[in-house]
Amino acid sequence: MHMGKLGISIYPIRAPMKRWEDYLEQSAGYGFSRVFESLIGLSRLTREEIIERYQPLNQRAQKLGFEIIVDVAPSVLKQVGVTPFDLSFFEELNVNGFRLDEGYSGMEESVMTCNPYGLLVEINASIESHYITTILDYQPVRSHLIACHNFYPQRHTGLSIEHFKKTSRRFCELGIRLAAFVSSGVEGSFGPWPSTDGLPSLECHRGLPIECQVTHLLGMGMDDIIIANCFPTEGELKKVKESFGIIPTLDVILDARTSETERKILFEEMHISRGDVSDKIVRSTLPRVKYAEKIIALFNPKPNIQRGDVIINSEQYENYAGEMHIALCDYPNTGKSNVIGKIRPEELIVLDEIKPWQKFRLRNYHEDRTS
Repeated sequence: MHMGKLGISIYPIRAPMKRWEDYLEQSAGYGFSRVFESLIGLSRLTREEIIERYQPLNQRAQKLGFEIIVDVAPSVLKQVGVTPFDLSFFEELNVNGFRLDEGYSGMEESVMTCNPYGLLVEINASIESHYITTILDYQPVRSHLIACHNFYPQRHTGLSIEHFKKTSRRFCELGIRLAAFVSSGVEGSFGPWPSTDGLPSLECHRGLPIECQVTHLLGMGMDDIIIANCFPTEGELKKVKESFGIIPTLDVILDARTSETERKILFEEMHISRGDVSDKIVRSTLPRVKYAEKIIALFNPKPNIQRGDVIINSEQYENYAGEMHIALCDYPNTGKSNVIGKIRPEELIVLDEIKPWQKFRLRNYHEDRTS
């Protein structure tokens, strides 16, 4: 498993408590260990009423091994009497930390990290500014500082890949634990607001299968990944868990004529992208050594290779026979290589995140779906 945490989101005012309890039990069974809990929208409740209503649910979640981070806005903090010097509300609520959707000057956040309860202070990672470096200038307790991207209920408002990478890079370079959101594809699934168009951090993830979103986020350096909307299917929980591996796994739609040797090269080997990278292909060369004595007959020298095509050099390539390539762009075939399949279209965005020396695996898409 990936060393980060898988998370779910809880919006207590949007469903009965029993439904949230069942969701905690179910997701814990699939290895989820983080909760994003929204306290926004509780303006009619007093501090005591919020604690009375949500503390039992939080206590139950913690017994199941969940880390709970509550989402708060300035109005909520004022309502419950939280100041940078008094975070006792969160201790009474039985949570592990809180997310500041809107921040202060940097000094206040640094003071908050010095709280006596060991609470985590999570800041918004989606805004392009020097906010995090300003906080660090004020000497916070760095182990109590984490970050999380926003999610976006409204269609077309999610982050671009370019912006996501730019803002994430700052946190990754500083070694600050970083989270982002993926979205269930269940029709009518909801978040804190009435919108049901999904809740991804990245706009390009809206409508993608949830496991593809997870693989893409891991490729961009995310530590924790949280399902933003409710309620995902059990199948989605399972796929998220399976995709949260140490190394990414990509699905291949395979040509039925592919030989047993080529299948072994694809699906039984851990692939390593060469350190001297090409802008045209991801190149996995170790198989050519292991399978040097095997016959790899030419059967599909497709003339025009397209982005996402999976290629193995035939014996006509002599010393290079058995090399596995994934096309990053369109280019003409040499006539010596078999196009034996293609990466699942929904996962093509992941190809751009395969870095020099990146380890990855391939999986037979149709066999996986029928097993």
